[in-house]
Amino acid sequence: MKVLQYIESTLRSHKMHMTLIDPASQRPEKAGEVAAVADGLKTDAFMVGGSTGVTQSNLEATVKEIRKAAPEKPIIHFPARARVLTDTVDAIYFMSFLNSNNIKYIVGEQVAGAPVIKKFGIEAIPMGYVVLEPGMKVGEVGEANLLQRDDTETAKGYALATQFFGMKLLYLEAGSGADETVPPAMVTAVKGEISIPLIVGGGIRNGKRAKALIDAGADILVTGTLVEKKDFEERLAEIIKAIR
Repeated sequence: MKVLQYIESTLRSHKMHMTLIDPASQRPEKAGEVAAVADGLKTDAFMVGGSTGVTQSNLEATVKEIRKAAPEKPIIHFPARARVLTDTVDAIYFMSFLNSNNIKYIVGEQVAGAPVIKKFGIEAIPMGYVVLEPGMKVGEVGEANLLQRDDTETAKGYALATQFFGMKLLYLEAGSGADETVPPAMVTAVKGEISIPLIVGGGIRNGKRAKALIDAGADILVTGTLVEKKDFEERLAEIIKAIR
């Protein structure tokens, strides 16, 4: 089964959680330990990537350890640059950073990466990516024209544009480590405009925040910074339980 098919099939039974592991944030062996815990708590998939510091070496070593720890769960590359790609993952988000001020993040890196992805033969999942305040490191690195937290109308426009472009997923991102999540009111407004799955990430630190986003209409929640903390297991369990 293709990864997109897996996502669509899983969403017919329950909302999803994905664990984001940044290869630059810990040793590969530690990433494997995190993956084993997340798999035991029934995370639905793993995303691998980060805004800075990801190399071919640490990316592939991290994927290898996740694969050993959780062999039944799909691994999706969440790329920052076309120069670091791998054929060891199950799929890659072929994403356009729609509100970047730099055209290379909207289409340039994609043009550079597309031939490599085709050569690898891995599944490419078209995705629109929109970052809102505070944006954190990804907003800075991606040169984002950050979406204002109360600008629901523009958010709806980005969502519809994503769907009309034929992309299969929309990802609303507050930024890794953000103090606040995407506003639930924005999630509700955006989800009301589209029929494709809505991913939400950034600032999801506990079950209460997760439940608010799921109740608002999010289909998939992503946690990354959380699993880099010591003794993350209890809070991750709380979040996954709230999603389900």
